[in-house]
Amino acid sequence: MSQDASARTITVRYFASIREVMGTGSETLSTTAATVGELREALRAAKGDAAAQALAPSKAVRMALNQDMCKAEAVLKEGDEVAFFPPVTGG
Repeated sequence: MSQDASARTITVRYFASIREVMGTGSETLSTTAATVGELREALRAAKGDAAAQALAPSKAVRMALNQDMCKAEAVLKEGDEVAFFPPVTGG
């Protein structure tokens, strides 16, 4: 199966400390990323040093696709919603 290189419009939501770093809670963008993991890397490259640190592979960042927890391999399609957030800690 070949990967689709055409752009798709998606909504990206950021939560907690990632939201602080990104300076927004959500944004709509056009991406050629085929998976959530590729989107994470594209955001790291496009958003500057602080975002690159917040979304770094070494960071424990949880990801959701259309409000379902997902792995980096989850495939993106037009109109999807992706969320990035740090792990939740209990008290």
